[in-house]
Amino acid sequence: MIFAAIDALKEKEGSNKSSISQYIESTFGDLPAGHANLLSDNLNKMKEAGELAMVKNNYLRPDPSAPPKRGSGRPPKAKDPSSPEAAAPAAPAGPTRGRGRGRPRKDPNAPPAAKKAKPAAAEPSKTGRPRGRPHKVKPQLAQNVVEAKLKNKFLPFCAPFFADLFA
Repeated sequence: MIFAAIDALKEKEGSNKSSISQYIESTFGDLPAGHANLLSDNLNKMKEAGELAMVKNNYLRPDPSAPPKRGSGRPPKAKDPSSPEAAAPAAPAGPTRGRGRGRPRKDPNAPPAAKKAKPAAAEPSKTGRPRGRPHKVKPQLAQNVVEAKLKNKFLPFCAPFFADLFA
């Protein structure tokens, strides 16, 4: 139906979705309720498959001399017929006994491995300090510090009245 609509409309720039829909409705008459959605889906599928070309929101039949549309991604390498890999037959499809997935199991008959000796304690650094960031030291609030803060906070405001207290 879509190809018939595009061929019948004979628009040079291609036919847009609404003109294709109007042609199908006028020609075939009785259409299902979801005609617009079905048309959009089919147009997209045909565009992806390369059966239709889309130019400036218009659908038209692709030029027959144009190369076929490739899929995305890198194309596969061309096989050289003279290489020994191309001439060799494929491996049989039966089960093969090769390397499996994951870590191989331990041999139960193998002797136990010798234990590694622990390295000696690290020698202290040349500066005498331990490695890494030093520990955070918690500040000790002394009574003198609290008094100094109170004195600095209140003295400018109440100096005339309580000057003898803080002296």
